[in-house]
Amino acid sequence: MERSAAFERELRGAAPHALLDVVTTALAERYGALNVELRMADYAMRSLQAVGDRPGAGEPVAVHGTPQGRAFGAQEASLARGRAHVDVHLPVTIRGDRLGVLSVRVPADRFTQDLVPELEYVCQALGHEILVAERDTDLYVLARRAARLTLAAEMQWQLLPGRSCERDEFALGAHLEPAYAIFGDSYDWSVSADHLTLSVANGMGEGIEAALLSNLAVSALRNARRAGLGLADQAALADQAVYSHYQGRAHVSVLLLRFDCNTGEVEAVDAGSPRMWRLRGRTVEAVPFDHQLPLGMFEDTVYTVQRFTVRPGDRLLFGSDGVYDASSPGGERYGERALSRSLLGTALLPPAQVPHAVLRELAGYHGETPLDDDALVVCLDWYGRPDAGGPAAATVTPES
Repeated sequence: MERSAAFERELRGAAPHALLDVVTTALAERYGALNVELRMADYAMRSLQAVGDRPGAGEPVAVHGTPQGRAFGAQEASLARGRAHVDVHLPVTIRGDRLGVLSVRVPADRFTQDLVPELEYVCQALGHEILVAERDTDLYVLARRAARLTLAAEMQWQLLPGRSCERDEFALGAHLEPAYAIFGDSYDWSVSADHLTLSVANGMGEGIEAALLSNLAVSALRNARRAGLGLADQAALADQAVYSHYQGRAHVSVLLLRFDCNTGEVEAVDAGSPRMWRLRGRTVEAVPFDHQLPLGMFEDTVYTVQRFTVRPGDRLLFGSDGVYDASSPGGERYGERALSRSLLGTALLPPAQVPHAVLRELAGYHGETPLDDDALVVCLDWYGRPDAGGPAAATVTPES
C-alpha cells in the first residue's frame, strides 16, 4: 500500500507530458521492466496509436487480431510469452471509458501471476492522470488520431463526454462515423446519484455550420440541466437558444431522456429524428414516441414529457437518421429489418463494442458507396439497482 501511494504521488507530481516516463521508470525499478509502451485507441476505434514525442512516432497496432487489441476488446490482461520475457498487455479504462492499452515487457524470471493485479493498478492510476493531463497537453489527444481531423470533427469530438461509461445501474457505449469527418450528429450524458440524463442529437447541415449548430444546442441543454430544470424545460431553453440565433433557418433534432436509477422510470422528449429500439430477451422492437418539433424550428415551442420504464436486462439502441435511413444497393432501408438482425447478432457484446459493430455492419449493408450522412449509434444496457422497486409497465405514455 505504501509503495502504491508513493507511485500515485509521483504520477500526480509529474508534468502532464511526462506520465509515461514516470510509469516506465517505476516499472523498471520495481519489476525490471525492459520496455513500456502506451497506446491510445484512435477515433475510429480501429487502431491503437503509440504515445510518443510526436504524432505517428510508432507504427499503429490494429484493434482486431493483435495481443494489444485482445486486451482492449476483452478488457482484461493479455499475455504473450517469449523465451526470455513476457509481454503483458493491459487495458487503460476509466469508469468504463476505454482509453487504450499499456504494454509492459518483463523478464521471464521476474514474472508471476501476482504481477498482473499490480500492473492493473498502475493502469488505473495512469488513466486517471491522463484525463487530468489532457487539460494541459495535446500529447494524448494527438495519439488518438490515425489521420487528420476536419475542423468540424475536431469541434464535435471536443464536445462529447467520452465513448463509453459504466455504473452499477447501467453501461453505455457510443460511436460516430465517419470518425474523422463528422458534422452535426452528437450525444451527451450526465450521471448524478439517482439519475442518468442522455441526449442524442442530429444537427442539420454540413461541415462547420453543422458543428456550430450542434455545439450551441448541446451547450444550451447542458446549461439548462445544470440549472436544475426539468426535461421539458431543458428542451424549451435549448429551443429558444437555437431559434434566437438562427431565426428558424436551422434546427436540431434531439431525443432527450432522463432515467431514474432507483425505479427504471424514464422521462423522454422526442424533438426530431433520432430513434430508439429495445432488445428485451430475444425480441427487438422500435419504441414509439410522440414526435415534437426539432429545437429552433419555431419560437416558443412547448415540449411535453412522455414516460416509459426500463427493466433490468433491457438493451436500448439509439440511432441517428444516418443509420436507419441508410439504404442497401437494392433500396431497402437499414432501419426496417437489418437493424433488428444487427441487435440480435451483437447481443453478447458489451455496450462499448455494440455501436462500432453495428456501424461496421451498416457499412457492409450500404455497399461500396460512402455514407452520405453522419451515422451515430448509442447503446445502453440497463441493470437497475437490485434492491430498488418500481413499476413493471413498459409502454410509453404522455405526461398528464
